[in-house]
Amino acid sequence: MKWRHVQENWPAFYEAIADKWPEIDEAELDEIDGDQRAFIAYLAEVTGQETDEVRDELREWLAGEIPSDVVMDPIHDNHSIALSAKYVPEGEDEYANDDRFGGDDED
Repeated sequence: MKWRHVQENWPAFYEAIADKWPEIDEAELDEIDGDQRAFIAYLAEVTGQETDEVRDELREWLAGEIPSDVVMDPIHDNHSIALSAKYVPEGEDEYANDDRFGGDDED
């Protein structure tokens, strides 16, 4: 994954961040708001590691896949829907109701 994925879906990554760095405080993550430099500085402070060590650890973490709970988060989902607009015929709204394809609650 790329940092922009994290930044664009910042709150959705809180759980994945806490899994990797249990020392974090969610209120501090709110303040950081996806700023990578601020996040690295914060991690260095709470973990007691050097900034370069934290940067390397973050790089390794980013080499992984986007966690499935983030992919399923409504914020990320809406972003995916917006990206799908290029596949929707002109004049049709990508957020429009899709009842014609059948309801999810039907057996």
